[in-house]
Amino acid sequence: MSSSCPTPVSSEIDMTGVDPPSSPAASTTVRATVVQASTVFYDTPATLDKAEKLLAEAAALGSQLIVFPEAFIGGYPRGLSFTDRTPKGEESFRKYHASAIDVPGPEVERLAALAGKHKVYLVMGVIERDGYTLYCTVIFFDPQGRYLGKHRKLMPTALERLVWGFGDGSTIPVFDTSIGKLGTVICWENKMPLMRTAMYAKGIQIYCAPTADPNATWQSSMIHIAHEGGCFVLSANQFCRRSDYPPPPEYVVSGTDDDLLADSVVCAGGSVIVSPSGTVLAGPNYEGEGLITAELDLGDIARAKFMFDVVGHYSRPDVLSLVVKDHRASPVTFTSTEQPSKP
Repeated sequence: MSSSCPTPVSSEIDMTGVDPPSSPAASTTVRATVVQASTVFYDTPATLDKAEKLLAEAAALGSQLIVFPEAFIGGYPRGLSFTDRTPKGEESFRKYHASAIDVPGPEVERLAALAGKHKVYLVMGVIERDGYTLYCTVIFFDPQGRYLGKHRKLMPTALERLVWGFGDGSTIPVFDTSIGKLGTVICWENKMPLMRTAMYAKGIQIYCAPTADPNATWQSSMIHIAHEGGCFVLSANQFCRRSDYPPPPEYVVSGTDDDLLADSVVCAGGSVIVSPSGTVLAGPNYEGEGLITAELDLGDIARAKFMFDVVGHYSRPDVLSLVVKDHRASPVTFTSTEQPSKP
């Protein structure tokens, strides 16, 4: 597939009518951008180049936080059949595995440098390679160019389970940053009430929800979570056309390409930013690739929690409680042998 991409990569979609501020925002206000764009499938270097351009465009808008979609680096394997145990299926997995990245690794170092160059917090969806197992992962960077950590998707959905490993409780961080408490829950993990509750208990204020779900019901979930958690929800999805994937017969989308033209939409996006009151601040965008930007007034969190704090005054720990096992789960543990006693 060609590694070239149009310049500029995308333009900001004006969905709020709010111009970039002419003066620095108040200390309680964060300018955030959600990126809606497609991977250059099977071409990770080209995808990183595209991410660099998008990041620069978002930073030029004055954004302090930039959120990319699920599986942006490495690609969401829409339509790939991992039940195919023929040589063709094995080769598909080899190519997908080669497109993934190591965390840490050179691609992580490049993204960290970009976050530092543009002085932004960066939240990036990647396919993480750990040996020969792949994980759907989100990685975090700060404006000093430091890698902060990662979240591995706990529960892949449907056929995702055939290609992605399962995360564990050791990678569900919420980072206490200069712009607020920042974390992520990936795609249909957001339908897991106990996962959401764990994030609320960690005090999340800016809740990033990268996804691959373009359906209308996703919007309802994002509004509900923002209102339930009393937090800002930033959901980033890819906007993909058939031409963003390799051509058939190498790559077949949704089991058949008979009714798909090069410009057929295979993922319509729907990226959105929602306030703690459940008000949509920007989006959803179903128009194409673009940057969705909004001002987040962190004072809205306290205003929302005045009436409802799900893990605070509105909880009933005497009746309902949650235990989160946040240790690393490993299939193999090596123990040191005891030191021989001295004669």
